Amino acid sequence: MTTDNLVHPAPPGASTDYARLSRRIGEAGLLARRPGYYAARVTLVAALFSTGWVAFALLGASWWQLAVAVFQAVMFGQIALLSHDLAHRQVFRTRRPSEIAGRIAGNLGIGMSYGWWMDKHTRHHANPNHEELDPDVDPDILVWSKGQARASRGLPRFIGRYQAFLFFPLLTLEGLNLHWSGIRAVRKPGLKRRGLEAALLFTHFAVYLGALLIVLTPLQALVFFAVHQGLWGVYMGSIFAPNHKGMPTLTGKPELDFLRKQVLTSRNVRGNRFVDVALGGLNYQVEHHLFPSMPSPHLRRAQPIVEAYCAEKGIPYTQTGLFDSYRQALRHLHEASAPIREDSRSGHR
Repeated sequence: MTTDNLVHPAPPGASTDYARLSRRIGEAGLLARRPGYYAARVTLVAALFSTGWVAFALLGASWWQLAVAVFQAVMFGQIALLSHDLAHRQVFRTRRPSEIAGRIAGNLGIGMSYGWWMDKHTRHHANPNHEELDPDVDPDILVWSKGQARASRGLPRFIGRYQAFLFFPLLTLEGLNLHWSGIRAVRKPGLKRRGLEAALLFTHFAVYLGALLIVLTPLQALVFFAVHQGLWGVYMGSIFAPNHKGMPTLTGKPELDFLRKQVLTSRNVRGNRFVDVALGGLNYQVEHHLFPSMPSPHLRRAQPIVEAYCAEKGIPYTQTGLFDSYRQALRHLHEASAPIREDSRSGHR
């Protein structure tokens, strides 16, 4: 499904379809909390993260530190995935402990504003792939539809011509973009607990940059920073790119009920336990969007229930392999930017 827009009105009775599916999921016990699982996961990730920095301190000014940079890029991604689960209250039922743990993991742990990201991600879940309402398809750097391509100006128009080829290279800057977005968020009024968010963010930056400059030579510090932040950005982009990119986009006020809006704009990625861990369960994107507070280890079990129910209702359910999901996303980026290339060939600006 690679069409630009999706304007299929919901059939009669569609308003109750999600309620019926939700009952099936609830009866299967898949909405229950998993405190033991998350206690073990948090402990393991924290231990590995700490071990990485202990190795960093022991290695000293050595080029073997690049191996630590690669390892910590993966750990930053795993901490970001834990922050994601905390934001959706998959770990704690109530808001306060979720926010405390989320700020420790996000702001202090990896330098990503928990409050900024939660606001952005909540708006994405409410209107996935909606060109006017989903911040994840804003045409700030890339264009996601032919309509956005025709209206593009400046940097998106310049990059858009070859955006499919530049997509993964640009992901090397995603880690820096997450840092900068957090800094911008705490500089503006409106962010909840803005002072606390700012203090935790800048503590992270001070400790991180200070450690690099104290332990490594200036050149080693620069290379470590580039490798670590670049690979973290690629990892983050590789987690989220398969989920919606290349799926139909929405505009205006489409007549879609909740179930169809979430299923038709999301894509699942088939895989094994390794894929589940690497993508944090977000390879079950359809199920996650339908039940965002469902603990991530339950998503695998929910998948066949949701797929069977969609088949009953005649709702297209998209699932593909990991590499094919990237291929579809890149093909969509290339197709979406076609108007820019056409204008270039015809001499229009």
